[in-house]
Amino acid sequence: MPRKFKKGYFVQGQFVAEGSELDLELKRELKGGDEPSRTDLKRESDELQKLGESLLTLRADLMEKAALPDKLDDAVQEAKRITNFEGKRRQMQFIGKLMRKLDAADVQGIRDALREQVQGSAQETVNLHLAEQWRDRLIADEDAFAIWFNSFPATDTQQLRALIRQARKDAPPESKAAVSQGLAPRQGRAYREIFQLVREHLTAQPEPEAETDLPTID
Repeated sequence: MPRKFKKGYFVQGQFVAEGSELDLELKRELKGGDEPSRTDLKRESDELQKLGESLLTLRADLMEKAALPDKLDDAVQEAKRITNFEGKRRQMQFIGKLMRKLDAADVQGIRDALREQVQGSAQETVNLHLAEQWRDRLIADEDAFAIWFNSFPATDTQQLRALIRQARKDAPPESKAAVSQGLAPRQGRAYREIFQLVREHLTAQPEPEAETDLPTID
């Protein structure tokens, strides 16, 4: 007896049986209706799951700023305490379930908090590099102090001048062997304190409205 083929059609070489879930999904997409497809729903669910997992890395101040619903906040705190792998996995699934119940405003608040954390980390890295550059320039260049003080007039000039003088005295002579091996010379306490002082002033600098106007290193 010949085999009876199901009714259907081919899409990009794949047979789609009429009445199947794939057939219904393709027809929904062709209609262009507002109802999301299974693929869209799955993608959104996965995104919310990952977003919920990211909450475990969010700083306490930003967690408070995100204003999570109490149930979700409790679930995140509980997940941080769980060390068992299976228990953690189940708790993260529960967090994902709670995430899918949030309204758009709550989800956006979480995204904003996570974005602020990432941007803050990037700015901290920039400030660290800038502080290192200013420290080295203040020690090496006599004119650098006036340039620094012009941008940061609140600096304790006596303290900074004393630290610079001490750092220059403490500076170890360059060793040809160390230079050839790319080894940094061991620095004294004043060298480290200049870095901390400079970093504090850079961090305290008010954020400009447009492009940053912090002094740069040529």
